[in-house]
Formats: sequence, structure tokens, C-alpha cells
Amino acid sequence: MKKLLFLLFTAVLVLAACSSKDVSEEKPTADVEVNKEGFPIVDEEIKLTLMAPGAGMAEWKDMPTLQDYAEKTNINFKYITPPMSDFQTKLNLAFASGDIPDIIYAAGTSNLTAGMEVDYGKQGELVPLEDLIAEYAPNIQKILDENPEIKKSITTVDGHIYSLPAINIHPTSGWYLGPMWYNGKWLDALGVEELPKTTDELYDLLVRFKTEDPNGNGKADEIPLVDVKESYIRPWMLGAFGLKEWGIDEVDGKVRYTPITDNYKEYLTFMNKLYEEELLDPESFSQSGEQVAAKGQANRLGLFQSYFSYFTTGGTEEEAMNNPMYYPLTSSVSDKTVIPRSPGIQRGTFSITSNNKNPEASIRWVDYFYSKEGREYLNDGPEGYLWEEGEKGKRKYLEVPEGFDNREDYRGTLTPAYAIAAPTVTDRIEGVELTEFDKFIEAETKAKIDPYAEVPIPLLYLTSEEQATVNTIEVDLKSYVEQMEAKFITGVEPLSNWDKYVKTIEDMNIEQYVQVYQDAYDRWKDS
Repeated sequence: MKKLLFLLFTAVLVLAACSSKDVSEEKPTADVEVNKEGFPIVDEEIKLTLMAPGAGMAEWKDMPTLQDYAEKTNINFKYITPPMSDFQTKLNLAFASGDIPDIIYAAGTSNLTAGMEVDYGKQGELVPLEDLIAEYAPNIQKILDENPEIKKSITTVDGHIYSLPAINIHPTSGWYLGPMWYNGKWLDALGVEELPKTTDELYDLLVRFKTEDPNGNGKADEIPLVDVKESYIRPWMLGAFGLKEWGIDEVDGKVRYTPITDNYKEYLTFMNKLYEEELLDPESFSQSGEQVAAKGQANRLGLFQSYFSYFTTGGTEEEAMNNPMYYPLTSSVSDKTVIPRSPGIQRGTFSITSNNKNPEASIRWVDYFYSKEGREYLNDGPEGYLWEEGEKGKRKYLEVPEGFDNREDYRGTLTPAYAIAAPTVTDRIEGVELTEFDKFIEAETKAKIDPYAEVPIPLLYLTSEEQATVNTIEVDLKSYVEQMEAKFITGVEPLSNWDKYVKTIEDMNIEQYVQVYQDAYDRWKDS
């Protein structure tokens, strides 16, 4: 056994040495002087490695935005861009082997979690950024100075910043996820002039969708309400019962676990009623987004969730302007109109690792994308591909080349800021004239989301001990609650067993779980 262990240990050391050698060969051997203003960032070319999830539209090395920016900055990259589905596995392997790239880009909190930031920061594998920001990143520093809530939401429990956020200040930044939409053709067919504002009114309308043939084909094929794996309409429906999140939320400084509240029981009761009366699509627990879109394009859906309604129904933006956005509801247990709101930032979008020998140049490289000029550059790419300057400085979009279905598909080949949370600020592009559809979306958002949306709970960091407690409880807890939600709504489990369900969750140490988040929230509030 001793001989085997010795051989194994030797093999690990050899592999580690080989791994370290591979990494170092991609890096410069010494730091270079960094210009604090303007371009290039460095006079002497440097090469770094960057790992990010790839959207599959184009190889990053071939993207004009990154090619042009490399020329501006004198910084070139070896890009490691596994598909999104494989990214977390590849990132975990990189950390485990020590062969981590210089920069981790657009990982997002689902891949570079808050717990990973804390742990790898404590271990020295992620570099603290706050001093680098203060000296080399004036755009980021200005944002943090003017927005203390952002600063404390990206500062870990040890007082360091290990990753930069994606910041959204677009007029639709309050969207928790894509809204729900009504089928405007059906509303017209039924003569509906005012949208439901209570759960009772919604129920009555869904019954009319089912029984009055609003699609006019003489068949009883209408689906009043639809979902994808019972997860996309949930946030909007929970709001009717006074809940901002399916899990942990905060009300007046007190943290709670919503799936054991009486309000959640009322939500389940309402959803079970819709299911039993076939007002909720029975395939909502299993179908894919593509299946829902097929039903939408066949004009079979009355109320559905989508980023824009035409993503589900097909057709043009002009036709989609006849599909009004869902109005938040109240119910017998909640007379306050509330829905969840996005905090407007996503963490984990840019980190510098301990393997990086040029952290100063790296933070300057990303800082540009937090300026107005830089964020527009990252979004639309350099002039001459997607756009050109028109009259009076207004941006004129060019025709999409052959081979692309739409402008977004083409844009995804020009810039990495496509389908990922890139480290930048998202806002309107200045000088672009708003379309009628843009105006419609912003008006609906201003009327139906902004006045009622509340962040369920601020972005929090847990200590290593707290994270270990959560990890111990959370996997089984979430799995159980998810299974029971489906059973309660479909009637497989009668709601008469509610007390038994609550007792099971209490026995899973839910009190300790909630206390962890209460302590973290109190720290955030007091920081």
C-alpha cells in the first residue's frame, strides 16, 4: 500500500508540473508597463488566456470586435470557450488541476457561484480587485462610488471584490425574467377591454379562453395558460399571493422560506384549480420551449411567458404590439400588488486568477466596457459591420448579410456580448431611433412592472461555514419542494397533506437554513 501511495503521489506531482508548464508557456515571463489612459493599454504586446462560455455563433478569435480591440490594446488572448452546457464542468476541472486561465469571463453566478468566489478568493486563486480598480479602472470605480448598493453586493465577507458584475440599466432592467403576455387576438375576439387584476378575474378570463373558441377554428383546442416545466410563470403567479420568490425572500428586514407559508398554500390551491379544470396546460411540467412555441404559432395559447411575445407566437413586431403584457394580480390573501424585480446586476462576470502575471493590464482591458463608448462598442461591435454613423451622428444599422435569419444572429458572430452575462453596462444605444415596438415594450414595462416590482432579497455572500450549511440542506430541500409542488398542483398529493409537507421541511433544518440568510442579510444591510 505504501508503494502504491508513493507511486500515485509521484504521478500527481508529475502531472501538476506538466500542467504548470503548459500554463506558463501561454504567459509572458514578466510584467509590462501599463498605460493608465488611452490606447494601447501596453506598448509591448502581451498574451493572456481567457475562459468563457461559448454561444456557438462563431469562434471568439474570429470576432471582429475582439480582433479590433486586440489591435487597440496590444493585448491578445488565447480563448477557451467550451459550450455553455460544458462550461461549469470545464471551469471546475481547471480549478481542480491548477491549470486555470488568466481571466474567467462571463461565467455568471450559475458557474462561478458566490461560494466559489469566497472559497477560491480565500485560497488565493482569485485575485482581489478593489485596489486594481482604484488605480487602473476609473469607469468601474465611478460606478461603485455612485452606487454603494452595487459595491456591497459584489464585496465578499472578507471585504474583497473577486468578480465584476454585469450591470443592467436598460428601461427593461426590472424584468425578473421574460414577462407573461396575453394573446391580443383572443382578447379582441372576446371583447375584453380591461385586463384581469385579481386571481378571480384571471380565472374568469381563462374559462372564457377555454369555452368560447377565441381562435375561431370551431375546435376546443385552446390552451388558456401554459408553462415550460412549471418554472417560468411561477414568479409572476406567486406575486398575486404576496410572494416575491420561490425560496428565500425578505419582507421588512425579515427573511422567510416562502414554500412553507400559508400564502404559498393558497398559490398551490389556485394552480391546482386551474389544472383540474384544464385551464393550465397539463404538459406544463414536462414540455420544452420549442413545444410551447409550436402551440403559440398555431394560435392555441391565451396567456404565456416569453421574452417578447412573438418569440412564442411568431409573426412580426407590429403584430406583437397587439399582445398586452400581463398585469400583476392581487388575491384574497394579498391585496398588495407585487412581483419580483431583478436586482439589475449579475455577479461572476470577470475574475482575474493567480496565474495572471498582468492583472493591471487585465483590469484596464475590461474597464473600457463600463464606459458609455465601451459598452456600445462591445454590444454592436466596431463600425462597418452591424452599423455605420448616419446623419447628425445617429447610428444607422446596415442590412444583415445573407445566411443570417436576423440581426441578432449576425451580431452573435461579431461580439462575445451575446447570450451571456458580459462584464459591461447594458443600456440603450445612443443615437438609435426607437421603433414603435421599442416604445410599446417600454410603455408596458413602465405601467405594469416598474410600479410593483421588488427585489426578493439583495445579492448576498455567505461565509464558508454558512455556505457549507446551505450546501448540506439545499439540494434535498429544493428537490423535495419541486416534486411536491408538481404533486400538489396536479392533485397526485392532496392539499390535505399540507401539514405533513411542512413538517418534513422543518425536519430538513429549514430554521437553520433561513437563519443563515437572515445573518447574511443583516450583514449586507449594516455594511
